[in-house]
Amino acid sequence: MTLPGAQLRKEIFGLVEKYHALSFSPPSFVPGKTPIPASGKVFDSEDLNSLVDASLDFWLTTGRFAKQFEKEFADFIGVRHALLTNSGSSANLLAVSAITSPKLGARQVKPGDEVITVAAGFPTTVNPIIQNNLVPVFIDISLPTYNLDPSWLDAALSPRTRAIIVSHTLGNPFDLDAVTDFAKRYGFWLIEDCCDAVGSLYKGKKVGSFGDLATTSFYPAHHITMGEGGAVLTSDGKLKVIVESFRDWGRDCWCDPGKDNTCGRRFNWQLGQLPKGFDHKYTYSHVGYNLKATDMQAAVGVSQLKKLPSFVEKRKENFKILYQGLKDLEDFFILPEATAGSEPSWFGFPISVREKAPFSRNEIIAHLEKNAIHARLVFGGNLTKQPAYADVRYRQASDLNRSDFVMNRSFWIGVYPGLTRPMLDFIIGSFHEFVSAR
Repeated sequence: MTLPGAQLRKEIFGLVEKYHALSFSPPSFVPGKTPIPASGKVFDSEDLNSLVDASLDFWLTTGRFAKQFEKEFADFIGVRHALLTNSGSSANLLAVSAITSPKLGARQVKPGDEVITVAAGFPTTVNPIIQNNLVPVFIDISLPTYNLDPSWLDAALSPRTRAIIVSHTLGNPFDLDAVTDFAKRYGFWLIEDCCDAVGSLYKGKKVGSFGDLATTSFYPAHHITMGEGGAVLTSDGKLKVIVESFRDWGRDCWCDPGKDNTCGRRFNWQLGQLPKGFDHKYTYSHVGYNLKATDMQAAVGVSQLKKLPSFVEKRKENFKILYQGLKDLEDFFILPEATAGSEPSWFGFPISVREKAPFSRNEIIAHLEKNAIHARLVFGGNLTKQPAYADVRYRQASDLNRSDFVMNRSFWIGVYPGLTRPMLDFIIGSFHEFVSAR
């Protein structure tokens, strides 16, 4: 379509390209001085222009770019629906809230029901379970995949089990054969947290397309960025409508912003104890939120999505370089291993310090940080040890020995596309320098 002031927009876009070249040129890499982040955004003038394009519309809520992104992202993952939201954490909240909807009838998950998850994860994978008055059931992980150990699934079963929500840790898919078989056998909901795993494959199929619902994040650290942003994925039409309701204030109406009477009977419904004809736009079927993204965020996502395949390949390449460069240090470190049958779109490179190593995790991290190499812990370690969960009701269905091991000995370094070969070589050299001094 022809947008207002098309010629003027074109001139503005030309200036934005010049501004990007002046303001965002990468600095020269100085080993030991230039920071090497564990993660970060990679963007170009096309992304900046897409943001400006949306801002010139001054359509500040969800709009044309959001619709485009939702369609293209759903196509990329291989599902029918992608529902844009304001963060990956909100996406998790929406996904878990959706399975509590009374519209699901006998499959509705109710207060006090149990949801299987892992203790060695990110808080906002677990928090929506608690926020919906459900009970998290923690099981341990496997090393060196850092994912759920499926051998504990049967031990986690109880008469109240209703769902599983678990993440693909640092981009490494969990054992989807074992988990999906378990979920189908008992009729449990499966929610895949793909916030760190966009583009990862399991037996040739993209993660996010296996569960009843899946979630992604577009925070600057993730595979593509909108600044803030996330999405809920599903191929189930009923779940799609329920997620939209929870996202959009809990309303029963499904009209897009700025649209009215899509159903053709806006003033002819009779729901709950409301009078017949009560405005459908102001009828609420869920206790919901407003968790929509802005169209400016979506515009950046549309542009970033074009680069996603190249970003994924760069992450894989960087991971391979680090693995080959650190392999001779396996007497001291446990290096990561992809789940059998998977092809990870790695978010980071997890490393664990072996118990027999003559140094601690804190010592190697301090050495890296001294060299301006940033490292991160594997999220919350064992979440049951975190102060936020001291008074939370949960059930522990296995020992959490490996979760404790991760809490004490594991960390990760970056593989994101902004890292150059000289940076990666410097990281590898810094590890060797540290070990040699010991």
